[in-house]
Parts: sequence; C-alpha cells; structure tokens
Amino acid sequence: MSQKRVYTFGNGHAEGNAQMRELLGGKGANLAEMNHIGVPVPPGFTITTDTCNEYYKVGQDKIVELLQKDVDAAVAHTEALMKCKFGDPKNPLLVSVRSGARASMPGMMDTILNLGLNDEVAKGMVAKTNNPHFVYDSYRRFVQMYGDVVLGMKPVNKEDIDPFEAIIEKVKEEQGVTLDKDLSVESLKKLVELFKGAIKKQTGSDFPSDPKEQLWGAICAVFRSWMNDRAILYRKMEGIPDEWGTAVSVMAMVFGNMGETSATGVCFSRDAGNGENLFNGEYLINAQGEDVVAGIRTPQQITKIGSQRWAQRVGISEEERAAKYPSMEEAMPELYKELDTLQDKLEKHYRDMQDMEFTVQEGKLWFLQTRNGKRTGTAMVKIAMDLLHEGMIDEKTAIERCEPQKLDELLHPVFDKEALKKAKVITQGLPASPGAACGQIVFHADDAEAWHADGHKVIMVRIETSPEDLAGMSAAEGILTARGGMTSHAAVVARGMGKCCVSGAGAINVNYRSKTVEVEGTIYKEGDFISLNGTTGQVYAGEIATKAAELSGDFKELMDLCDKYTKMEVRTNADT
Repeated sequence: MSQKRVYTFGNGHAEGNAQMRELLGGKGANLAEMNHIGVPVPPGFTITTDTCNEYYKVGQDKIVELLQKDVDAAVAHTEALMKCKFGDPKNPLLVSVRSGARASMPGMMDTILNLGLNDEVAKGMVAKTNNPHFVYDSYRRFVQMYGDVVLGMKPVNKEDIDPFEAIIEKVKEEQGVTLDKDLSVESLKKLVELFKGAIKKQTGSDFPSDPKEQLWGAICAVFRSWMNDRAILYRKMEGIPDEWGTAVSVMAMVFGNMGETSATGVCFSRDAGNGENLFNGEYLINAQGEDVVAGIRTPQQITKIGSQRWAQRVGISEEERAAKYPSMEEAMPELYKELDTLQDKLEKHYRDMQDMEFTVQEGKLWFLQTRNGKRTGTAMVKIAMDLLHEGMIDEKTAIERCEPQKLDELLHPVFDKEALKKAKVITQGLPASPGAACGQIVFHADDAEAWHADGHKVIMVRIETSPEDLAGMSAAEGILTARGGMTSHAAVVARGMGKCCVSGAGAINVNYRSKTVEVEGTIYKEGDFISLNGTTGQVYAGEIATKAAELSGDFKELMDLCDKYTKMEVRTNADT
C-alpha cells in the first residue's frame, strides 16, 4: 500500500487526531482533534511532515506529481462540505495555506490567506456577497502575501522599504486616510493592480491567476519556509531537529473582514505573562487574523475586565472606554459566551493553558488553531501549580511541565522600587512580557546582534517586529514596539524567550533611516539608554538600578515537590 500523505478533516470528522503530532504537526493534529470534540473548525486537509522531508530529497516537480491525486481529492472533499468550488467565479471556495511543525514555532514559517482569488473570482464574489469592500480587501491582502511568501518580494536589505507597504502608504495618503480598513473600494482595486505591477517589475513574471497554480506555489513555499534563516535559528534556540519537517494545512477560508458582525482574535485560557487563571485575549472587528498577530493594528480586549485594566493603564476613563473601545464581552455578548465555553473545554481537554486563534464570520464562530501556549517562567510555575491544585494534573506532570532553563527567568533582576520613584516615565505601552530591562537603543536585528557581541546591553526598538527580527530579539535585553497588542508576534516570542517586552506604545515615532525615536517631542538616538518595565508597560529615560527578584510561594512549592521525587528516586535506586 502506498504511503498516505494527505489527511482530511471537517464537519466533526477527521482522519487524524491529537496523538499524530509527529506526522501532522501540532496544528494539523489539533485541527483534527477539535473536530472530534465538537469545536467548530473550517474543513480542509493536512499534508504530512514526511512529505516535507521528501520535498527536500526529490524536489518540487516530483512532490507535486506524488501529491496531485490526493490533493485534488482533498480539495473536492472541502468543496463538498463548504458547498462551493475552488476557482469557480460564481460560487468560489477560497483557502488558507499554513505551516505547522510538531513543536510550536510561532511566526517562524509562512502562511497565505485568501488563496484562489483572481479577477473573475473577485467579480463573482462581489455578485454573491454584495460586499465589494470585503472582496477587494481580501484580494489585495492575498496578492501581497503571495508576493512576499511565494514570489520573494520581501526586501532583503534592512534599509529598504517593503514595496507593498510603500504602495499602501502612498494610496492612503492620496485618499487622505490613516487606516487600511478605511480605504475605499476604488483604492483597494487600485492596490491590487499596483501590487501586480510591482511583482511583474521585480520578478519579470505575471501574478498567477490559475487557483491550482497558486495552491501548488503556496504548498511548496511552506515546505521551503522550513529551511528559512529565522526557522533554522529558532530551531537551534529551542533544540528542535531539522529532520522533523513541517506539515502543511490547507483550510477553507472564513472571513473576519466581512463587516461589523465579523471579527478575528487570539486568546489564552490563562495569562501567559503571570499565569493568572483569567481568560484573556484580543480581537479586531472587520479584520483578518494577520492584523492581530503581526501587530498591524493594535487590537481591543476580549474580556470586560481585561479592557478595564487596559484603560486604567493608558489613562482612559470608563465612559470613553465603554463607548470607543468596548471588549468583545460587551460588543458581541452571545459570541463571547460561546468563545468562553469553548476555550474552557479546550483547556480541560488538553489539561494545559491554550493559545487559540478564532474568526467570526457574519456572527458564526470558527476556531482556526489551538496549541499549548508559550509562557514566561513565572507563568509556567504558577500554571503548573494551579493545575495541580485544580486536580487537572498530578505532581509528576507538574514537575515535568517546568522546564529547568526557564526557571532561571524567575531569578532575573527587577527594578529597585526607590530608583523607580525617581525615574522619568517617557511613555506607556502594553505590558506584553514581564521583567525589567535597561540598555542602549538599537533599531535593527543585526545591529542588536553586533552591539551585544561587543558587550553592550541593548533595547531593540521597532515599529512592529516580524519573524526576521528573531536573532535581534534574542540578543536584546528587551523589546519596545510602537504597534501590536499582547498577542502580537513580539509579545508571544518575547514571552517564550523570557524577554521583557512593551508593545503597542503608540506615542513613539520610529524613524529607521535616521535611527531615532521621537517620544512626546523628545528625540532619542541609537545608543541612548532607556529602561522598560514589562510588568507595567512603562518606558523610562536612562538607566534604572535593579535588585534581585523575590520568589513566589509557588516556586517554593515546586522545589519541595522536586525534593520529594528526587529523594524517592534515590531511595528506589539504593534498594535495587
């Protein structure tokens, strides 16, 4: 019997399950598992990690030949469940193509959304949805993502501006708007044409209009992304073997950008920064998932308590918060209840803190992923002890959940309270990853590496971080970003590394060319010292004295448990 390379899922059935991480990757295995336990997931299929390794042995043409029949059958399975057809202008199916290794590697590999669009399909979707803004917003996003990921349009040089971003800024300026979502239908159509022109100019080839050609381009690009520089570096840092490979999950698109009854978000069943047992997360109405994760727009809080805490930090009154920045719990109460019930179900099922992505399309909730969430050392210990006390895990599991190298984070220094009183707060952002950090400002990842190698302590300051910044984030003491929320790339990766991070500090103006950051009229240059408090989100001028951290009761309890089992092991060995 020939080897099975493609596993389908959808409508409460799946060929895989959570135990098949090695073959289907974490994302593929969890998508299958969510189908089995009654969580709504858009239908689709997963191509195995073994196929990724095969891709590197036999090459692209041979892999396409080996997969052709199975992928065609899996697309037909998805079409039947969604009652629409891939590439059909009258009733089109669009898909997303995502990576997924067996170990979570947030943002390190590539994703493509809205695949299957071309000029004819776009016209057909306008006729079907009567929502041209949504259609052309999806189309321009697709051309940009496909251009970046598959056709190599991302700038290589750190000084170069992304050609697509430059076009967007110019069109927004012409129309007199500041947010992408406020662009008119005509401006969005113009973006599609300008993007295609930029691709033709840089690559010499036309943008592919055949959806099947688009799909194969995307699948192979995800396999290629397993060996991109940032993925290789992340694996080295996390001890993930190269031969594991990545799976590719292809799913029917559900749209968070169809208007005011649609939304997208990322949520955690507990606080990934301090471990508090509080459901939390961020969402954006009328947006797609990349907007939240990439930090393109700074999102709003999912829970009312989270929203109130945020407003208090940034000095917004309760009246203004409720009117302008309502939580999902207040703005979409029924959907919030459903989301809350399902996140609780997933945490109980996996017996660990979950990091989940979801989309609401015209009032219907869909889950796009769940995984055990990245967390700080402090959160790791608290969550392990809390789950033990709640009877969800046993003592040995609690010990195993605490990685020895992450315990070191609990010993990192904190700001001296007396020194803090005298310090000058220059701006306030979101407390994305706790801790105290002082260092000299740098603006680019390779500069952070070089300065660090020369013995300097640095703070990396970015408009928003992307996976390409990984090496710089690793070298820096802390990270400060102008955009992005608590679930943005910078926040998730910083927490996983145990790095202090303040995100979404909207008052800072970063200029990469002049290597300056302007805050409330004051200019700070590369090499100037600043300090970050990742626990409160405050940013200070200059260096602030630090002192040794105080350890929590949870830490002592964990150490007592370790002691208990170490003694038992020694006694057992002595008896044999």
